[in-house]
Amino acid sequence: MKFAAVALAFAALAAGSASTAERVTDVDYMKAGRCKGLATGLNGVVDPAAVDAFMKSERANRAPYVLERADNEFQRARREAKSADRKDRLTAELTGACQAYLSTGASVARQ
Repeated sequence: MKFAAVALAFAALAAGSASTAERVTDVDYMKAGRCKGLATGLNGVVDPAAVDAFMKSERANRAPYVLERADNEFQRARREAKSADRKDRLTAELTGACQAYLSTGASVARQ
């Protein structure tokens, strides 16, 4: 009986930590906001709707300051994408690091 109780407690602990590990951090959410801004500013490179879908799925339970910061990152990246001399670097960022935010699911953002 004692073994069963220990096994049940261990299973509950493992399930709780697995769900925590899959949660996208606030920093990842803000990075996704930047990627959405780049996708919007660099027309035709990446569909901004894919990043937007990711952000909508991860929006729940975010503190208001995180949502505001993500929106600020979006606005800043969109303005930055208008600069012709930065276009190559920003396109590389969009097609590289931002690819993690093009699919839904928290485990993809952890890549």
